[in-house]
Amino acid sequence: MCGIVGYIGRRPAVPLLIDGLKRLEYRGYDSAGVAVISNSHLDVVKSKGKLSFLQEKLEKTPLRAKTGIAHTRWATHGPPADVNAHPLMDSKQHIALVHNGIIENYLPIKKQLEASGHIFRSETDTEVMAHLIEKYYRGDLTAAVLRAVKDVEGSYAICVICDHEPEKIVCARQDSPLVVGLGHDEFFIASDIPAFLPYTKKVQHVKDREVVVLEKDKVTFYDFNGNQVDREVVTVHWDNSMAEKSGYKHFMLKEIFEQPRVINDTLKGRLTENEIVIDELNLTDKDFREINKIMITACGTAYHAGLVGKYQLESLARVPVEIDVASEFRYRTPVLDKNTLVIAITQSGETTDTIVSFREAISKGVKSLAVSNMVGSSITRETDNVFYTRAGLEIGVAATKTFTAQLVAMALLSIKIGTARKVIGQEDFTRFRTALVKLPSQVEKLLKSYEKIRDIARKYYKCNDFLFLGRNISYPVALEGALKLKEISYIHAEGYAAGEMKHGPIALVDSMVPVVSILPTGPVFEKILSNVKEVKARQAVTIGITNEGEENLEEYFDDIIFVPTTEFFLSPILTTIPLQLLAYFIAEKKERDVDQPRNLAKSVTVE
Repeated sequence: MCGIVGYIGRRPAVPLLIDGLKRLEYRGYDSAGVAVISNSHLDVVKSKGKLSFLQEKLEKTPLRAKTGIAHTRWATHGPPADVNAHPLMDSKQHIALVHNGIIENYLPIKKQLEASGHIFRSETDTEVMAHLIEKYYRGDLTAAVLRAVKDVEGSYAICVICDHEPEKIVCARQDSPLVVGLGHDEFFIASDIPAFLPYTKKVQHVKDREVVVLEKDKVTFYDFNGNQVDREVVTVHWDNSMAEKSGYKHFMLKEIFEQPRVINDTLKGRLTENEIVIDELNLTDKDFREINKIMITACGTAYHAGLVGKYQLESLARVPVEIDVASEFRYRTPVLDKNTLVIAITQSGETTDTIVSFREAISKGVKSLAVSNMVGSSITRETDNVFYTRAGLEIGVAATKTFTAQLVAMALLSIKIGTARKVIGQEDFTRFRTALVKLPSQVEKLLKSYEKIRDIARKYYKCNDFLFLGRNISYPVALEGALKLKEISYIHAEGYAAGEMKHGPIALVDSMVPVVSILPTGPVFEKILSNVKEVKARQAVTIGITNEGEENLEEYFDDIIFVPTTEFFLSPILTTIPLQLLAYFIAEKKERDVDQPRNLAKSVTVE
């Protein structure tokens, strides 16, 4: 949600700020703006709409400065409009501020400030922060920010500049990501690393309830009590090419085709001849044997990965598993104890609902484990046990390669826990290891059939509704396939457990509703095939995704996509990819904004 970029250094700030905002466009936004200080004068330019509109304004009003902040806004309070775009200013227009998050108590603060003479110009919750800092400013911007954050409640990442202190950017964080980039004689601040990835790979993560001050020659961290703290410097091992399309039409398509490498990287070093090795885990085999229940919490696509993990863990580790959408988990009273393992899955490591639910679970004394793609992210700092998925930077809003990496992670965890609990013996382990090693080459082979999937997409892209069916471990795949199509094509799509069709959804079936069925070879193949026959008898268009070697299915399907054969518990990794491509090619044919779907953001950092 939203994007923040700040720069202080030796180079012109505006080009770097705009470049940073472009690299954060995947987060989603409806307006953009910049604020810079030059010759002790504060200038603010902002615009509703695409970043190109802001660039047009800046061409007409060039800003020359070496200190500045910038923002892309995703509206929460106040509609998209120039006046509501960030940066926002104080009454005297000496202070400019950008903000990600929500100030929950902004209304009473606003009333108090208005009563004391402050004049507000926007409809946003953010503006109260600028006015609070103005209220407390006595010549020291850092002190004013430290005082202001004590008055507000909610989640936020803010960056502030003041024309009285032109060589300083003061930032603060509470439940919304901020990261510092350390360059040569220059510093960056951003809500996400891609904003400054071309310029430096050395970063410092800002923690909750911290203020960080960027000056020309140093970066200083403080806690909210004003005590100086040290912060570790981390080197990010991402290639700059990850932030480029590299000849692909869209980032999403590029990231789909990166999946063989992602699977290989996620497996690398973790799959020995006799065991699964996950260096980031501090849980012992004894810990795994003591577990009496696993609780998984996640949102969106990560929730679907968790659903697959439930099937894997229960079948391979023989331990009861519950799974909850994180936004629901945090508002109920789950039964947890010291022998419960809570697994949180989040690509960014910054999803607010997942972090808060995870934190709540940890407070009950459970064992905890985070599955994340982002080293040093907020959720990884909440626990001593992390599984990093090594998917690399994902720009497309609709998750593809990060989902596949999560599926691999859950498979490895299931085998590791099953081995520790002595459910999996050496013979099974060897068979599973062989199947895992084959996955990257199998995905490469599958991706070579993209033209067939593109042709299928072109047949059905005008349809207004799709149904996706799956059973057992393929049910979450059906949910994910429907979500991908909804996200990027805006076609109504629903995923169902195939056996539930007779309990209502079959009423929707007619000749204009394609039914996509996921039926890998395995224990429920015949069951789902019988469901396909039911919808086919009602004139549905049927599309099947099944394993190579399954024959005599033409009478049941109008189109069939074959995938390589693997162990049943690994089948979602292969059956998901055709659904990603189907959604992509339908959206492309409908001329949608594939990488930046309307109303969506890459990382949801507000409740």
